Amino acid sequence: MKKIPSTNNFSAITPEIEKLAQICVDNSSIDPRWYVEYKVNRGLRDLNGNGVLTGLTEVSEIQASEMVDGVKQSRPGQLFYRGIAIEDLVDGFISEKRFGFEETTYLLLFGSLPTREQLDEFKAILAGYRSLPTGFVRDIIMKAPSFDMMNTLARSVLTMYSYDSRADDTSLPNVVRQCLQFISIFPLLAVYGFQAYEHYYNDKSLFIHPPLAELSTAENILYMLRPDSKYTELEARILDLCLVLHAEHGGGNNSTFTTHVVGSSGTDAYSVIAAALGSLKGPKHGGANIKVVRMFEDIKENIRDWHDDEEIAAYLRRILSKDAFDRSGLIYGMGHAIYSVSDPRAQVLKGFVESLSAEKGLLEEYKLYSSVERLAPSVIGEARRTYKGVSANVDFYSGFVYDMLGLPTELFTPIFAIARIAGWSAHLMEENINAGKIIRPAYMNVQPRRAYTKLDDRT
Repeated sequence: MKKIPSTNNFSAITPEIEKLAQICVDNSSIDPRWYVEYKVNRGLRDLNGNGVLTGLTEVSEIQASEMVDGVKQSRPGQLFYRGIAIEDLVDGFISEKRFGFEETTYLLLFGSLPTREQLDEFKAILAGYRSLPTGFVRDIIMKAPSFDMMNTLARSVLTMYSYDSRADDTSLPNVVRQCLQFISIFPLLAVYGFQAYEHYYNDKSLFIHPPLAELSTAENILYMLRPDSKYTELEARILDLCLVLHAEHGGGNNSTFTTHVVGSSGTDAYSVIAAALGSLKGPKHGGANIKVVRMFEDIKENIRDWHDDEEIAAYLRRILSKDAFDRSGLIYGMGHAIYSVSDPRAQVLKGFVESLSAEKGLLEEYKLYSSVERLAPSVIGEARRTYKGVSANVDFYSGFVYDMLGLPTELFTPIFAIARIAGWSAHLMEENINAGKIIRPAYMNVQPRRAYTKLDDRT
């Protein structure tokens, strides 16, 4: 029997693989004109960029335009969690000096703001679930560390399936229980995964701090991540605010829609959430704030006078013309698929960023961010010759916040996941309650039919 040759390098892209990839391109490229001809809404968006209606939800709402005399006009963006404006929600817990993520999570999951008694009980439930199975850190997280924390999260979620005796039970009480466990343990999985990565890949000291029951989610993230477990009240409150602002954003974003699609198949919650994590990992979805931070590192290196509007605008033009930074032609953090006039999340966050930058002695950096936010819309408008409004999105400032908090870039997207698991859980429960048909959109085949050719007759 002929021995099958092996590839010594598991990750190698051999000439044979390159050849096969080119065959894929030659035989799988679809003429873009056909999408227009057959009226295909690519990306589930019409030619005007509006999302195609694919479902109904009560979890959240995004409003960025209104009809005026039969004409659609952009307006300052608004975001509602269960019908409550995000600004009002934030003002509520900030004014009373409370952490808001747990309260927001309750609202998203159960549809109403909790009473003080309900909130205390909910926090106690989350604290009770805030631990991992015996040996999980040693046997799962430590034995196979990954350089990508999103993969670590997804793998850990799928592995947790094996520890759940009711993993495949999709009854609502069981799904609620599973979702509350996800919300509780995501910070542990992310932080411990990073500690393992730092130790095995970067030769750093290994330390594992168990979470404290009396701390909020934001406090526990900082407590577990830092070697000395110390943090200021302002640091914890701004991280808590970031979690609230990232907790949910309508049913149509890629990872939440993934939750609905995979959940509609009737599969288990672990598979659903792992799929959502895979979606969020994509650079077109969850990794934008990392790009913003790296872009500003480049800007600071190449602009001599941070107060010179002309010099800043000139460099932004170079970025747009693909002559600077990563040559993508994008000013990261500016613009959004839905918001044109303003992103309410960015508006809320910006008000607290200045306070944190003052505490960290980084007011000059904050002023540079503000200058770019002010100058970029006109620079983009001139270069693109577009009349669509462009404003800073939430990623414009969130990466700066995480950087000031000393959070490693490897955890930027996992922090997003720690927040968004609240929204995913709410949508999974909504899909479960309103279970209908499996989500199965149509694709039109454009490959001509042809006859089968015998092996020896193929060229």
